Amino acid sequence: MPHKMTLTGSATGPLREYDRYVAFDMREKGSPSAPKGLKKSTFISYTVFVAKKAFNKTGLTKKSIMHEKILVQGEPTLDIPIDECPGEIGIICFQITVLPNKNDKEANESNDKKEAQQEVAATKQEEKQEPVAKEAKSVQPEVNETPVQEKKAAQPKKQPPIQPKGTKDVVSFDDIIVPEAFLKTRPNPVKTEEVIEFVKRTGHLDKPLTIEKETKVLKDGYRRYIVAKTMKMDNVPVVYDYQK
Repeated sequence: MPHKMTLTGSATGPLREYDRYVAFDMREKGSPSAPKGLKKSTFISYTVFVAKKAFNKTGLTKKSIMHEKILVQGEPTLDIPIDECPGEIGIICFQITVLPNKNDKEANESNDKKEAQQEVAATKQEEKQEPVAKEAKSVQPEVNETPVQEKKAAQPKKQPPIQPKGTKDVVSFDDIIVPEAFLKTRPNPVKTEEVIEFVKRTGHLDKPLTIEKETKVLKDGYRRYIVAKTMKMDNVPVVYDYQK
């Protein structure tokens, strides 16, 4: 019987188009526990090959495939050259499905309800405080400035997002262009996982990416680019390479 494989997740690299099919990269982590005496498995990278007709039916685009959660069912292959298959294992896709992200939807609905409740509570509090303010105005007009000053002092100052040391600018992740030379490389999965854990702890990358200022072409930091994509970062810290 033929081998069958199922992958779930998002693409870890840009969509590549060929004559009759498209290809993109994915990766999956092994089980967190292994049988006694055996080593734990690490990340394995895959390159998925999908017929254009099947891919077009999903409604995915070059940008959305890196943010949507998808399910891929197919067979493994090792007969595709590395320039077309940068992943460790190639997958011939028989079925591809876009999965709904229920957790995000429930979280957004919960946040919307909390914000609505906060707005209602704030409105009721203002209505209760309004008669008191009118009475104070009739007795001591000069006290009218005090609530305004207290309100300004009570407003929390917006903290700018923390960025790694050396950051010169913050750009949209979708604006960065990755050269083909990077797409043919395979970053060490262990080191990549270390950067992912760093982002989970701190909320930002450990170092900025290096790009050309005018073209936004990536010059250095492909591993951190993959991490930013995996963590679904909208913006990334950068430094500029001015060499021509």
